[in-house]
Amino acid sequence: MTDSYEALPYCPSPFAYTRRPTRVVQVGDVGIGGDNPIRVQSMTTPATTDVAATVAQIERLVAAGCEIVRVTVPSAADAEALPRIRAGMKERSLRVPLVADIHFSPQAALLSVPHVEKVRINPGNFVDKKRFDVREYSDEQYSAELERLQEKLTPLVQACAERQVALRIGTNHGSLSDRILNRYGDTPLGMVESALEFVRICRRLDFHDIILSMKASHTMVAIQAYRLLAARMDAEGMDYPFHLGVTEAGDGEDGRIKSAIGIGALLDDGIGDTVRVSLTEDPVAEIPVALALVRPYNERSSPVIAPTLSGVEETRRPYDYRRRRAATVSIGGVTCGGDAPIRVENLLSAPPADEATTRRILNLLTRAAGTDTPCEILEVVVSRPGQVSDMERLVDLAAELAPDLAIAARPTAAFLQAEAHGTFAHLIRRVQRLAFRVHAPLDEDGLLKRGIGLDLAGMAGRPICWVLTPAMPGTHADVAAHLAVDLLEHTRRAGLPHTQVALEPGFAPGGVSAYRLLAERLAAAGLHPSLILVDRPAPDDQDGSLAVAARLGSLLCDGMGDAVRIEIRDAQGKRSDTTADLDRARELAYTILQGTRVRIVKTEFISCPSCGRTLFDLEETTRRIKERTRHLKGLKIAIMGCIVNGPGEMADADFGYVGWGPGKVALFVGHEMVAKDIDLAQADQRLVQLIKDNGRWVDPA
Repeated sequence: MTDSYEALPYCPSPFAYTRRPTRVVQVGDVGIGGDNPIRVQSMTTPATTDVAATVAQIERLVAAGCEIVRVTVPSAADAEALPRIRAGMKERSLRVPLVADIHFSPQAALLSVPHVEKVRINPGNFVDKKRFDVREYSDEQYSAELERLQEKLTPLVQACAERQVALRIGTNHGSLSDRILNRYGDTPLGMVESALEFVRICRRLDFHDIILSMKASHTMVAIQAYRLLAARMDAEGMDYPFHLGVTEAGDGEDGRIKSAIGIGALLDDGIGDTVRVSLTEDPVAEIPVALALVRPYNERSSPVIAPTLSGVEETRRPYDYRRRRAATVSIGGVTCGGDAPIRVENLLSAPPADEATTRRILNLLTRAAGTDTPCEILEVVVSRPGQVSDMERLVDLAAELAPDLAIAARPTAAFLQAEAHGTFAHLIRRVQRLAFRVHAPLDEDGLLKRGIGLDLAGMAGRPICWVLTPAMPGTHADVAAHLAVDLLEHTRRAGLPHTQVALEPGFAPGGVSAYRLLAERLAAAGLHPSLILVDRPAPDDQDGSLAVAARLGSLLCDGMGDAVRIEIRDAQGKRSDTTADLDRARELAYTILQGTRVRIVKTEFISCPSCGRTLFDLEETTRRIKERTRHLKGLKIAIMGCIVNGPGEMADADFGYVGWGPGKVALFVGHEMVAKDIDLAQADQRLVQLIKDNGRWVDPA
């Protein structure tokens, strides 16, 4: 990234929510931006020329809550179908705005304008053909390219202006032009410059009904690109609204979590005015996910703004990834912080009262230990003196059943006060594998007894984690941040440099802001403990996993967090220790780590949502390929429905499986096509053989 971009201030506050101010762009009767709600949209999957099927799907999308519908228009024939789609919609009283999705064909775009409320173009392929050429552009040559671009774009802009049709300039990470790639690289900066080339032409033509998007299948890239675009536009006095999306997110929970990370993190930044969740499923399934993501922000009656915070200077880098500095801590042999993988924890809130309970939990963790998604640290509550023997038995059984499992004991306040730390000291002496977590509620002077008053000298060099707990929901996180600094300074003076910090949910102004504020206060004090990110779905919230993914994903993409713990609660709000909920919490944590790509634990599938260009059954094909290759940890496989988006949109995939024609498939290694015109019946096996030929295949266990 150039120095000029590094110097850009990040416009939204990292410590409080306020929505990015934008102008309103009308898409038919639907206003996007300004004070309008964040809008939800999707895209049809039948061939656009199949008018009956397209209209039927539009009707189902509208019934599900979709506010804007996009149809693919790859050719003049598809554009000519738009009036018939309009007529079919009128017959069914469907007033939803239509968007024409254009790739490669300015002619199709012009033919579409009279029949739609918005046209979407991709600046990477609206004028340019993708050749992956490597060449140096002189300034004169680059200027000549921009003049050619303006010549091709001007007729569309003038037509949109004449009919009051909006224009989305939709950059995709995987389809940047050769001109952009050669000057800026395959980077968020390149994505931003690709869009701004087109925006500047529109502004010269005095056209401002513009919406922008920065889509990528890599959530971190998408987040960085949108943030950079917001800052760059703010610096140039531009206020156009944004369309959010993670392209080629995939299907099932993986696709939902990946979308929640990329879209939710930006919404929490105050960025985004309309969203589309791209799933390799029936598009109607996208609408509930999108509605769940935007609902918390649409229900805010006013911006949530934190009080003025003195002495806080943001040190994170919002436009590129750098993991936060953290000291390495060894917890029962499991390293956390530093360069260690980001760890996954479980919480056992009900202490093991008998060996059967202990074995039940450890058997669950043992089964997971044979996979790439084990519980690595188990926190166990110790609430009364009689449980010391239970804790000892737990550790002994863990050594037998799950030898790689680290155990952190959480003595409750009642435990510490009742025993005057005598039994606590007994635990420290007897159980060598234990680390300790001490919860420090932000309330009465009991904190001095349980926190700073703790006999740290008796800890014998064991790691300790301070867990900050709000006195009541809404306690401001800055109080916790200052207390964390005091506790860590006290711990360091006591000769215990190996520390961790965690925040219990409930601090204002929110989970993401609270951890950001904590990290900045710690850095300003020269303290670098490892951070445990703790979150929990609301017990009555069916969409809780999406909200958790958005919060944790945002922090992880910021480089924050050395361990993740998700706590599942029952309908009464109590922590659940059922096998199913412990399993669910652990798997969700790993899915979020995979979705951010900060820790890869399984095969990464990049599959596009189907559309009218798709040349095979995308859902069924994706299912088959997943079944055969899901054991190839770390491999990235793209499954793309057509050649229009295929080579570009799979971006950083290792292997690509792309629709080449009816019943035909092309195979790619990276961006290089290595075979084409493969019959669909043989394509799956040919993909497997290609992976083997490149030395990336391992037999399933």
